[in-house]
Amino acid sequence: MSATINLEGEITNLLRVHGSLSVAFLTRFLNERGLDCTRQKVERTLRKMIQQKKVEAFYTNGNKRKHYRLR
Repeated sequence: MSATINLEGEITNLLRVHGSLSVAFLTRFLNERGLDCTRQKVERTLRKMIQQKKVEAFYTNGNKRKHYRLR
């Protein structure tokens, strides 16, 4: 459970610093920070954060990639 909370905190920090990011960039930045995570793990955590109303998802420029930002 603490790993999920830690991942949520790191994602929140990244979104606060960079603004909106896609799953690919979030995964890359988290791996650069030393957290060993996969794209699927990041997506699962983001879905939980959307349900908790911490993060919102949106599409930009019609490129069919979801981006995420803090609410």
